[in-house]
Amino acid sequence: MEPGAASPARRQRLAYGYAWLTVACWASVATAFKLALRELEPPQLLLIANAVAVLVLGALVLVSAPRRATLRRLPSGAHRRALLLGVMNPLAYYLLLFHAYDTLPAQVVQPVNYTWAIALSLLAVPLLGQRLGTAELLAAALAYAGVVVISLGLPSHGGALHPGGLAAVLASTVIWALYWIVNSRAGVDPLCGVLLNFGYALPFTLGACLWFSRLPLPSAGALAAAAWVGVFEMGVTFLFWQKALLLSVNAARVSNLVFVTPVLSLAGITLVLGEALAPTTLPGLALILGGLLVQQRFART
Repeated sequence: MEPGAASPARRQRLAYGYAWLTVACWASVATAFKLALRELEPPQLLLIANAVAVLVLGALVLVSAPRRATLRRLPSGAHRRALLLGVMNPLAYYLLLFHAYDTLPAQVVQPVNYTWAIALSLLAVPLLGQRLGTAELLAAALAYAGVVVISLGLPSHGGALHPGGLAAVLASTVIWALYWIVNSRAGVDPLCGVLLNFGYALPFTLGACLWFSRLPLPSAGALAAAAWVGVFEMGVTFLFWQKALLLSVNAARVSNLVFVTPVLSLAGITLVLGEALAPTTLPGLALILGGLLVQQRFART
């Protein structure tokens, strides 16, 4: 039986299955970032992950006749927009994010990265003409208070807080939010659009690797971690999440599972990477998640 013809109860079970699969993938990538960056430099990691993502996304598009037809019919303007979006994501976004993971503990970068949704609501004011209400302001205050708590707590715990790394992860949230604002007006099948973004970005990621570093010659372990990033951070997880939202009878039921991701991610960070959690990490994460919850439940944007 096709998913579209299934009963609402079965569709919701399928939606939960795809959603939990997505959450598991997202929760694993912070650990994969750090494992890969033990050997690779950020531009090298981006080049490998970008290439793997293009292969994965290309395969997903090629097996779908409607998507193949969509790619053939795209006007030149769509390709120019895809090139611009590709420079934003993956090039600029992941260079900044990987630099942050390379210079900061994962327990700092991973929760702070989740404030991109708050950055999106703030940028929607000047770019989309939306207005900030009390809920949006409260969400922003809670989330960025969590950033402050996390960033100030680690030095007192004996950790090293790299100012450039913190600036990089905050800048990455702005670029990610801008990417989705521009992408929302693209009018292209989402999977085709992401494939074009990553495909057009690949020569630029190669150039960045040659300019800032050198071509990578990773060990099997580092290559596996980088490939994991390409497959599960940049590739198939996008399709899993899309299916979860399309199958769910109520998108809010699966979107709420996103809040589980940073908690599971911290478990992997401590168990696999061996990072001891600072006393302020969990309170800071709670503030960030509180801000996101307020935004999701009460904000108008």
